[in-house]
Amino acid sequence: MKINWGTAIVIAFVAFISFIMYFVISMSTDKKFDHDLVTEDYYQQELKYQDDINKVENAKKLNQNIEFKKTNEGIILSFPKDLNTNNIKGKVFLYRPSNKQLDFEMPISLSNHNLLIPDNSLLDGRWNIKIDWSYKADEFMFKKEFNY
Repeated sequence: MKINWGTAIVIAFVAFISFIMYFVISMSTDKKFDHDLVTEDYYQQELKYQDDINKVENAKKLNQNIEFKKTNEGIILSFPKDLNTNNIKGKVFLYRPSNKQLDFEMPISLSNHNLLIPDNSLLDGRWNIKIDWSYKADEFMFKKEFNY
């Protein structure tokens, strides 16, 4: 049986379309390739992004910014020593890019200038930390990516 060139082109197109359809269907139904957005309210967060930039710039103007140290007990965040701890308010948000069920948020409550994030709250791997805090009327933000 001989196949002419017109039949060969049709067979090649059908094979190519079949491959593409198989690829699209397998990628869209396989849970291994299911990825979520970073946050559920992505667009609202995007509208507030300029405020975050301003807060980061305010933090750079401080004499001393937040210091980040990894210890055996967990992570110690040291706030500037020249600020009164009673006037520091805000929250710490830890984001795990690989698993959103591990994300958590905690309020800032200081008795001295240090805040401890306990070791049992963190699993090994990559984390993003975002500290959104204020001192009196000024607002600041600290962001860092780290491996624990």
